[in-house]
Amino acid sequence: MGDPRNVAHAKKVSQEKHHKADHPAGKKAQQAQKKQPTAEESPAVKAAEPAKPEPKQLEKSLAVLAKLRELEFQSRGNIEKLAELSLTIEDELKQKAFVEPIGTLYSAQDAFHSKIVALIANYEAECERLKPKG
Repeated sequence: MGDPRNVAHAKKVSQEKHHKADHPAGKKAQQAQKKQPTAEESPAVKAAEPAKPEPKQLEKSLAVLAKLRELEFQSRGNIEKLAELSLTIEDELKQKAFVEPIGTLYSAQDAFHSKIVALIANYEAECERLKPKG
């Protein structure tokens, strides 16, 4: 299977092409003209009103949050496995040449884990913001 980033990019490109085919440029120009504020609607009034989140956006955001949590879980498992391997390499096998490289991997995985935990916290706050009030 290919790199997941390449697969995701190809999917996004095909979605954009499909979207452009459904919405010709003429319609976009008409929609842009309709969206311009009239004399009664000043931009300041529009900015003061909180944007109403779309239900689909919340649903998709919750799916992304679940995937981020899955990555965090896997990251925690990777840290534990790297710690075990580090002990095996250093203490049991006495392979000193590999102690530093596995330590570097452990540090990189730990840094990733810290960053993904912070991202999840921020993304959870965004999902809460998107939830309908009431």
